[in-house]
Amino acid sequence: MTGSPKAEPSQAATEREETAFISEAMLAEAEAVRRTAARAAGEDAQHWRNAVTLLDACTGHVMVSGMGKSGLVGAKIAATMSSLGLPAHFMHPSEAVHGDLGRLRSGDVAVLISYSGGTEELVNLAAILRTDGIRRVGISCNHQSHLARLCDVHLAIGDVVEACPLNLAPTASTTAMLAMGDALALAVSRRRNFAADDFHRRHPGGSLGAGLKSVTEVLRFRVGDTLSTVREDCTVADALRTTGDGRRAGALVVVDQDGRLSGIFTDGDLRRRVNELGAALLTKKVSEVMTARPSSLSSDALVRDAVQLVRERRLDEIPVVDAHGRPLGLIDVQDLVSMKVIDLDS
Repeated sequence: MTGSPKAEPSQAATEREETAFISEAMLAEAEAVRRTAARAAGEDAQHWRNAVTLLDACTGHVMVSGMGKSGLVGAKIAATMSSLGLPAHFMHPSEAVHGDLGRLRSGDVAVLISYSGGTEELVNLAAILRTDGIRRVGISCNHQSHLARLCDVHLAIGDVVEACPLNLAPTASTTAMLAMGDALALAVSRRRNFAADDFHRRHPGGSLGAGLKSVTEVLRFRVGDTLSTVREDCTVADALRTTGDGRRAGALVVVDQDGRLSGIFTDGDLRRRVNELGAALLTKKVSEVMTARPSSLSSDALVRDAVQLVRERRLDEIPVVDAHGRPLGLIDVQDLVSMKVIDLDS
């Protein structure tokens, strides 16, 4: 007799298996990073300190090299180092021995990456660099690899089980390499006291660069130019007359008798008060209807600080004040939107 046909798994069961596999793959990569981090804090701590010292002492450029997937990781590590104040570039090991070695100078340091530590092209490159007197940091699976023996300092990734079910495709090992490169770059920048201003000089474009600008650089509404202040003892009617007929901010900036910020009266406040009080609003003192002691930014704050305030407190206008609390201008949320540092729909 013929047995009953085997039941096919349901779609729901198949989907659960697939998402479980995806989760396991990411956990495998996280485990590789965790083990490498444990080595850095434990048995390999001195190796890491030596690597950071060697890179910190670099008076030239850092050359990063690797084959295949290790090379792709190396290119990203070089980019991270450059952005953190350690000039670096990637060099393919095959191109290196066909003329690109001419780009290296005394004072440069090489970072050579190979999980096996036996990649022929990279081992040959390490030997040449040793002969040429270029200092070398190696990254491979263990301290007994061919690459490790050819380097001044070596960092061990350790034994890694790849996320690939066949344990073949470089996955967890390359993730660990990338984390090691990032950690090296960050540790060197920390030694060099690399600050936000340094980062800004290297990232003038995009949302990163915009977020690191001073708020005073981007003020569209400036006191004495495109923005007037009003005294808290004046009437709403008089305060509204100060706004004029041209381009205006979405709020009145209110000051006390010493010229220090005491409140803000927004377009939203105006609409709400009109609904409550009608025409009687015009005879009220600004101090009676304003938002007292509003959130503000100091003149040394960054655009990213303004973004944080908008996100946390849902503000549309933020006064900027000097060291004495006197208003310098007003940040409008639409200015942040136009700079593409915030998305009001998110």
